Amino acid sequence: MKVWVLRRLTAIAPLITLLFLVAIFVSASPSFATIDNAANILRQVSITAIIATGLTFVILTAEIDLSVASVANAVGILVAFFTLQAAYVNIANVPLPGGFAILFAIMAALALGGITAFGVVVIGIPSFIMTLAMMQIGAGISALLVRGQIAYNVPDLVKTLGSGSIAGIPWIVIVATLFLAVGHFVLSYTRFGRYVYMVGGNREAAEYAGVNVKLIVAAVMIIGAFCSGVAGMLGVAYYGSAQQNQFDDFLLDSIAAVVVGGTSLFGGRGGIPNTIIGLFVLGVLNNGLDHVDIDSFLKILIRGLILLLALVINVYAQKIRAD
Repeated sequence: MKVWVLRRLTAIAPLITLLFLVAIFVSASPSFATIDNAANILRQVSITAIIATGLTFVILTAEIDLSVASVANAVGILVAFFTLQAAYVNIANVPLPGGFAILFAIMAALALGGITAFGVVVIGIPSFIMTLAMMQIGAGISALLVRGQIAYNVPDLVKTLGSGSIAGIPWIVIVATLFLAVGHFVLSYTRFGRYVYMVGGNREAAEYAGVNVKLIVAAVMIIGAFCSGVAGMLGVAYYGSAQQNQFDDFLLDSIAAVVVGGTSLFGGRGGIPNTIIGLFVLGVLNNGLDHVDIDSFLKILIRGLILLLALVINVYAQKIRAD
C-alpha cells in the first residue's frame, strides 16, 4: 500500500492540496464558499488555462518555454495594433474587418513559436536559453508597439470571447474549457499525443522507434506559442486594454499550474487532467488569499512556497519511479 501511494504521489498530492485549501478558506471566510465566487475563480484561471494547455505539451517532452507570457503580451498588443491599423486601410472605401487583425496576430504567434522551434531543434539551443531570449524579444515587440501607452482597440469577436457571456456563462471560460478538452483529446487519443509522451519519457527510445523527435519538439513549441497568443488576445479584451508587461505574472502561474498538478518536469508523465487540478489549486489559493486578512506581500511568499513544495514532490516522485 505504501509503495502504491508513493508511486502515485504526484497525482494524489495536488488533489489533497486542493481539498486542504478549500477547507481552510471555507472555514476562514464565509464569502469564499459561494456560487458567485466559484464562478469568479473559473474566470480568473481561464487565461492561465489556455496558456497552460500549450505549456503542458512542452513540459511533457521534457522541454520548457519561458516565453509564454511574453508571447501572450506581444500578441495581445499586436491584435490591438492591427485592429487600429485596419481602420485606416480601405479596400473600395470599406475598412478591413477585424478578422484580418485576428489572423495577423495568430500568424505572429505562430511565427514566434516557429523561431523558438528553429532555435531549439535546428540550431540546438537548449529550450531554457532559447525561450529566455524569446521572452526578451516578445517584451521588445510589446515595448516597441505601445511605447508606454495603452491600446484599447480589439476586434468585436475578440471582445465578445474575452469579456462577453452567453446564458450567464463567460465566453472566456468556454474557450478555456475547449482548449483543455482538445488538448486532452490530442494527448490521449491521437498518434501525435503518444509521440509527445514517448519523446518525453525516453527520447533515445523514441528515435529508435522511428519517431521524428525534432518534429515533435518543434510542434509542441509552436502549439505553446499559439495557445499563448490566443490567451493574449482574449486577455486584452478581458482586462479592457493592451499594455506593456500586462501578462508577466502568467509565466509563473502557467508553469505552476502544470507542475503543481503533477506533470513531470522530466517529461513523459502527466497531462491535461493534472493541469486542471493545478489550475484549481492556484485559483483557489489566489482567490482564497484575497478573502482573508493577510499581508499582500505574504501572499507572494505563500504562492512561492506552494510551488516549491510541488517541485520537491515532483522530483521526489521521479526518484521513486527510477528506483
